[in-house]
Amino acid sequence: MNMTVYVPMDSGAVSLGAHELAQAIASEAARRGIALELKRNGSRGMYWLEPMIEVETPAGRVAYGPVYREDVPGLFDAGFLNGGGHALALGPTESIDYLKRQSRLTLQRVGVVDALSITDYLAQGGFAGLRRAVRMSPAEIVAEVTESGLRGRGGAAFPTGIKWNTVLNTTADQKYIACNADEGDSGTFSDRMLMEGDPFCLIEGMTIAGLAVGATRGFIYLRSEYPDAHRVLLAAIETARETGYLGADILGAGKAFDIEVRLGAGAYICGEETAMLESLEGKRGIVRAKPPLPAIEGLFGKPTVINNVISLASVPIILAMGAAYYRDYGVGRSRGTLPFQLAGNLKRPGLVELAFGTTLRELLYDFGGGSASGRPIRAVQVGGPLGAYVPESQFDVALEYEAYAAMGAMIGHGGLVAFDDTVDMAHMARYAMEFCAEESCGKCTPCRIGSTRGVEVIDRLMAGEARGKQLALLNSLCDTMERGSMCAMGGMTPYPVRSALKHFPEDFGIDATQAA
Repeated sequence: MNMTVYVPMDSGAVSLGAHELAQAIASEAARRGIALELKRNGSRGMYWLEPMIEVETPAGRVAYGPVYREDVPGLFDAGFLNGGGHALALGPTESIDYLKRQSRLTLQRVGVVDALSITDYLAQGGFAGLRRAVRMSPAEIVAEVTESGLRGRGGAAFPTGIKWNTVLNTTADQKYIACNADEGDSGTFSDRMLMEGDPFCLIEGMTIAGLAVGATRGFIYLRSEYPDAHRVLLAAIETARETGYLGADILGAGKAFDIEVRLGAGAYICGEETAMLESLEGKRGIVRAKPPLPAIEGLFGKPTVINNVISLASVPIILAMGAAYYRDYGVGRSRGTLPFQLAGNLKRPGLVELAFGTTLRELLYDFGGGSASGRPIRAVQVGGPLGAYVPESQFDVALEYEAYAAMGAMIGHGGLVAFDDTVDMAHMARYAMEFCAEESCGKCTPCRIGSTRGVEVIDRLMAGEARGKQLALLNSLCDTMERGSMCAMGGMTPYPVRSALKHFPEDFGIDATQAA
C-alpha cells in the first residue's frame, strides 16, 4: 500500500515553497524506491508552521513543519513516513493545541481533504446538506437558515434568512445568487483558504441558496489577486457539473443551478454589494443608490441574493445538521462560528474558527502567542481597514456583533491586525482617510471629498496647527461622512479615525478631555 503524504497547495504555503517541497518529496521517494501518494490539501491555517506536511499513519495523521526542500532527506532518514521522530515533528495533527481548541464548522474540511477530490468531499460529509435541500420546499430551506441565526459574515451582519426570504417572495422570471469573493480587507484570508482548500463547500452552499430562492444561475465575483483560488474553483465547478451536483438536473431532482466565476479588476469598492453588481454587469464599479434593494432589483435588474464566501459556506452544515445544531454555538444574536484571521505583529498568525463570544485577549495571546516583537500589544484593528482600533482596555469584550457595535466597532469579516506599542496611532488614523480617498468610487461627495479633506485636517492636527480648531473640524467631517455617504466606504471610515482619537489622544498631541 502506498504511503500518503499531504502537502498544501494553499497559496500561503506555496509562497513559502510548497510546490518545490512536494517535488522534492516525490523525487526523494523515487530515489529510495518508496511508493508514495502525494495529496495536495489546503492549509490548516497555522501559517507560522507553513509549509506544514502531514503523513497518514495507522494512528492518524502526523504533522511536520515548517518543512523546506533541504529538510526532505533528513525526514526520510528519520522515518517520517511512519510518524518517526524529528526536530520538525509536531505530533498528531489533531492534537496540536492551536487546532484542537477550535470549533471548525465552516472550515472543517480545509486542510483535511484533497481540495479537488469530490470523493474526499463526500467521505467527509459533503453534499449531505444539498441532498436534504432537494427534498425540501424553498420556504423550508429559507426557514432552516433563518432559524440557524446565520448572519452575513461581512460588514453589515444582516440576517441571511431575511435576505433570502425577500428574494424568494419577489416574483421574477430569473433570479441570481452572487457570491462576493472580493476579499479585500487587510488581514483577511478565510475566503481564500476556503476556496483553495474546500471549493465544493462553496459550490454546495450556493446551490442550496439557489434552490431556496428559485435562482438557476450563480456568479462568484473573485478578486483577480487570487489566481490559485480561480484555478481551483474552475476545476471544482467542472467536476460538480460532471457528477450531477451542478447543471440542469441536480441530483436527479429536476432542479437546475449552475455557477460562473467572474474576475474583478482590483477595486476595493467592488467589495460593496452594489458596486460588485455593476462590475458583474461589465460596468465601472460604482455604488448604486438604495432602494431598490438588490434582493428586489439586483443583477441585471433581477432579484439577487448577495452573500460572501463564508456566509454561503456556512449553509451546508446548517442543512446537514439542522438549524439547532448551528444555533447552539455562539451568544446572544451572534450565532454559530466565525473564522477569525490573526495577522499583523503576532508570533503565531493564522486562522482560528471559534463560536462568537470569545475575546480578543484569548485570540491574541492563547492562539496568537502575543506580539512577534515581544513588546506589548497596544491596538488591534478589527474588521478590515474601515474597522475601529480596539485598545488593550477592551480586549476582554466578547466578540459578538451587538457588543462591538455598542463600543463603536465592528467584527466584519473577522480580520484582526495587531500592533505593538511602537505604533503611531495618528499615522494610522491618517492612513484610514488616505485609504478611503484612494479607494472611493467617487460617486458621493462626503466620501470622495471628505476623505481628501480628512487627510489634510489630520496633517494639520499632527503638525500642531490650532489643534482645537482642527479637532472640531475633524469631528464635524466624520459626522458628515458617517451620515451622508452612500455606502460603508465613506460611512465607516470615521470608525478607525474616531477610535484612534478616543483611545490614543496623546499620539495626536491632545489630551483625553479634548478627544472626548
